[in-house]
Amino acid sequence: MKKIAILLVAIMLLTSFAFTGCSSKPAASDNSAGTTQSGSDVIKIGVFEPMTGANAAGGQLEVDGIKLANKLYPEVLGKKVELVMADNKSDKVEAATAAARLVEKDKVTAIIGSWGSSLSMAAGDIVKQAKVPAVGASCTNPLVTQGNEYYFRVCFIDPFQGTVMANYAFDKLKAKKAAIIQEVSNDYAVGLANYFTENFKKLTGDQNAIVAVSNYNTGDQDFSAQLTNIKSKNPDVIFAPGNFTESALVISQARKLGITCPIIGGDTWEVQQFLDIGKDAVEGAAFSTFFATEKPITKESEKFLKAYRDENGGKDPAAVTALGYDAYILILDAIKRAGTTDTVKVRDELAKTKDFEGAAGVITLDENRNAVKSAVIKQVKGGKFVYLDTIQPK
Repeated sequence: MKKIAILLVAIMLLTSFAFTGCSSKPAASDNSAGTTQSGSDVIKIGVFEPMTGANAAGGQLEVDGIKLANKLYPEVLGKKVELVMADNKSDKVEAATAAARLVEKDKVTAIIGSWGSSLSMAAGDIVKQAKVPAVGASCTNPLVTQGNEYYFRVCFIDPFQGTVMANYAFDKLKAKKAAIIQEVSNDYAVGLANYFTENFKKLTGDQNAIVAVSNYNTGDQDFSAQLTNIKSKNPDVIFAPGNFTESALVISQARKLGITCPIIGGDTWEVQQFLDIGKDAVEGAAFSTFFATEKPITKESEKFLKAYRDENGGKDPAAVTALGYDAYILILDAIKRAGTTDTVKVRDELAKTKDFEGAAGVITLDENRNAVKSAVIKQVKGGKFVYLDTIQPK
């Protein structure tokens, strides 16, 4: 009976194959040549962001920009562009799963994301093997694109950001001694701290210019031991790269311990939750970021700002919202230039990007697929993020 059953299944499969083989439906493309959506009236772009978990606030800000761009630019090559959302849940394992679903099940032409360099890196091998291009909005760790021909980004990277903040500490704050408190479980924070350290030592000419390095993990809430050690070293400035929640708590607890020196950080601080959690304690905190609403750079900046304000009661967008917007319109531009949704050809056009006018500035991608662009320094004043300066890459 078992042999008969197997024989019947085989006959059914062969019969099914025979009928589908006569179908007029186009065969799926071989990944070695790039996948396409030529048989569809819709072009799918995956959105790979943390919508839940520790990084949800940052992910939502990027999604806001992506959705606004999709509303303003809903078509390319005469086809509707559909956003396919995938929540990576602020988790590396979930990030890999979400990216795999986008390329394998949803058959997207390209992917946008993710807030959080660690989450982007978790998807790196997946997009590389599937030959589907990904464009990060605010993932600044160099490892995101390193050795991966299919990962791009529209933001600057941490070596530049670390240099900017080291220069700010040395030139503007006149600091000679600095302490580091970093979210050691966060690749972004560790990388940024390393670049700050390297450049601050060069600027001061003192290999002992970093007087303390303290670590904590994502989700920690008590930093008293680390801050007590830092206080005993009496630094001129504290560099505290990390996620917005933990960073706000670090600053709040530092002030309660009587630490009065300036505390500075990176782009992850520019979310409302940083202000809500830190309250008066974060007043005066300065950080590097990507875009200032006070300084529209291009015509696209003006279009983006008007559209965002119109939809949000005059409220100004966060910098990463502008970057999410830029990632979307850059992908559309590459699809248009390629004249196809073939993922390899779209990837090749992305790599050629030069002098592209985005909302957050003009984008030229270098040989490592990183955007060469300026950085902005902002400071918390009166409970708001206020523009201080623009720093150009050298």
